[in-house]
Amino acid sequence: MDNWFKSKWFVRIISLAFAVFLYTFVSVGVNSSQSDSTFSGGTDQSHMLDDVPVEIRIDEENFVVSGVPETVTVNLQGSPGSVTPISLQRNFDVYVDLQGLGEGEHTVELEHTISNDVKAFIEPKSITVTIEERATEEFSVVADFINSEGMAEGYELVDYQLEPSTVTITSSRSIINQIGIVKVYINLEGLDSSINNREVPVNVYDTQGNELNVRIQPENVQVSAEINNPSKSVPVTIQTTGEMQNGYSINSISANVEEVEVYSTSDILEGISEVTTEAIDLSEITESGTIEAQLALPDGVNAQELETIEITVDIEQTRDFEDVPITEEELEAGLDIIYSEPESARMGLTVTGSEADIGELTADDFLILINLNGLTPGEHRVPVTVEGPEIEDVTVTPEFEEVLIEIN
Repeated sequence: MDNWFKSKWFVRIISLAFAVFLYTFVSVGVNSSQSDSTFSGGTDQSHMLDDVPVEIRIDEENFVVSGVPETVTVNLQGSPGSVTPISLQRNFDVYVDLQGLGEGEHTVELEHTISNDVKAFIEPKSITVTIEERATEEFSVVADFINSEGMAEGYELVDYQLEPSTVTITSSRSIINQIGIVKVYINLEGLDSSINNREVPVNVYDTQGNELNVRIQPENVQVSAEINNPSKSVPVTIQTTGEMQNGYSINSISANVEEVEVYSTSDILEGISEVTTEAIDLSEITESGTIEAQLALPDGVNAQELETIEITVDIEQTRDFEDVPITEEELEAGLDIIYSEPESARMGLTVTGSEADIGELTADDFLILINLNGLTPGEHRVPVTVEGPEIEDVTVTPEFEEVLIEIN
């Protein structure tokens, strides 16, 4: 036995026999598989196709039709080799042939171009359609601007253009006669600049506001609209409240601008003749200078960047100095004076001027004089003269313009 395995021819014969066995085994398996496949392929299969579009064949120059569904369901039955390609490629048509039919109501069957190798069942099988005379008319397009209240504050629609301003509508004569309005909608929400050639779809409605399904040419129009923020110049008025504290008064109060440019819609601007500041409380002002004041702008009005203005206030202060001594000049020797008005050789002074000018003054800065030169004994009225710092725009008023005295 060991010698057989050592023999070259013995090994060759055994290898050949094993190869024949394997070939026979594989061949039988393949034939069996092919037989099963052939048997299986001989069984019909069914496949349902939804949303298959329907083609309308009609004299489009003269008629329109209603009642034709946009899509139908098609059930295919046949061998897998025939059904599968059709299901995947959908290379067929479903149509309704209305050629030769006139106006009126007709019941017709749906047809198809599917190969005779496959059975096709269309659902619905037949439909009732209405054929009407085709009519074409031209209509003007109306622009409907919506959400205008949502535009940027102060902006408004000034003017607009539609291109084209008319469209051609085709449908049945009965539908054409129902048309109430043809319009486009333009949304103004948030707009703060003009619209340039915005494309918007055209909508058609009957007199009851119901949208109509018609053929529109063109389906869209272009709208251009001028959006503006109108403005006008108006004077500024300074608004005040309260009263100045005792001893103070307003010498002058003015704004750094006489007019401001305000922005709003035209109807709001029409009612504006001036703009005031927020009320300035005078009771809080005790010195001259510059303060900032907010503009009291009406609702819907803005002044762009100018929200505050500068107010220059010149405060006039009044100060009273009491018991300022009266100096007597050139009284002859040996004579005496008795005061009647005032009752003593003292009187008060009232000093009025800029708070900055008189704030530091005292009674010692003033001298009240009466000149008695040449007066003889007896009763006299003598004018009063006041001397003090030479300050522009400061007024000094003595308590008495003249004194009543008696010289003894």
